[in-house]
Amino acid sequence: MKPRHFLTLLDLDSGELQALIDRARELKALQKNGVAHRTRPGKVMAMVFEKSSTRTRVSFETGMIQLGGQALFLSPRDTQLGRGEPIEDSARVLSRMVDIIMIRTFEHEKIERFAEFSDVPVINALTDMYHPCQLLADIMTWQEHRDDIRGKKAAWIGDGNNMCHSWINAARRFDFHLAIATPEGFDPDPNVLAAAGDRVALFRQPADAAADADLVVTDVWTSMGQEDEQKRRERAFAGYIVDDDLMACANEDALFMHCLPAHRGEEVSASVIDGPHSVVWDEAENRLHAQKALIELLLA
Repeated sequence: MKPRHFLTLLDLDSGELQALIDRARELKALQKNGVAHRTRPGKVMAMVFEKSSTRTRVSFETGMIQLGGQALFLSPRDTQLGRGEPIEDSARVLSRMVDIIMIRTFEHEKIERFAEFSDVPVINALTDMYHPCQLLADIMTWQEHRDDIRGKKAAWIGDGNNMCHSWINAARRFDFHLAIATPEGFDPDPNVLAAAGDRVALFRQPADAAADADLVVTDVWTSMGQEDEQKRRERAFAGYIVDDDLMACANEDALFMHCLPAHRGEEVSASVIDGPHSVVWDEAENRLHAQKALIELLLA
């Protein structure tokens, strides 16, 4: 039987995603109460990092330990992936030695090729196109604070990047409306946008997107690998900061989210990310619990 992979949110249907989030909340409660939940003892995860990360490594590694398994950190310096071995060969070999593989890389096509030749589940821990694990944590965080997101309005402010694409997919799976504000030239992928239909609307002015929003979300203006574009992006995104004025356009009890790391004074003001609307620390922690539920599901 072919393994089940998690490369985008669309790999699970709406019911499966909700069940996963419900389980994540159960696992969080168990952890808070000091109750062991070693539901996948002896399982081993290979964590393949071509892009570095704090939250991704710590959450997956800790999660595997809490589930009774182990995790192996593999950087390009440590593997043949960094020396030009064909992706197909690496997938065939690694998947004969471990039970599940997490990959954080650049091109989405690379993880798709890896999954095609893997005998075990593959998790997308971030590509240039999607970041689905973050959305599991984000929707979990919303439900903890506000319950069901169905029919609500979220506003995405900033680059039409991998996080934006995953929010578009989330709007499809969880049935809410997403208003996106991006400067011209930084729109999300047109195919991803078109597939969402009328659940998603595109704006140029942040205030228009944030109007009456229940949730405001942003990300850094310059992602890893785009450092040479820093100055151009700073000019393009001037005026796209999520500050108190922009949050005032949203509903009074609107939440603010950011996948982190954040640049205070750039894409978000300190008063917002450290203020009463912000749930970013719950959001960050929930990566751990949501990913444990995902690992359980894929290793069922």
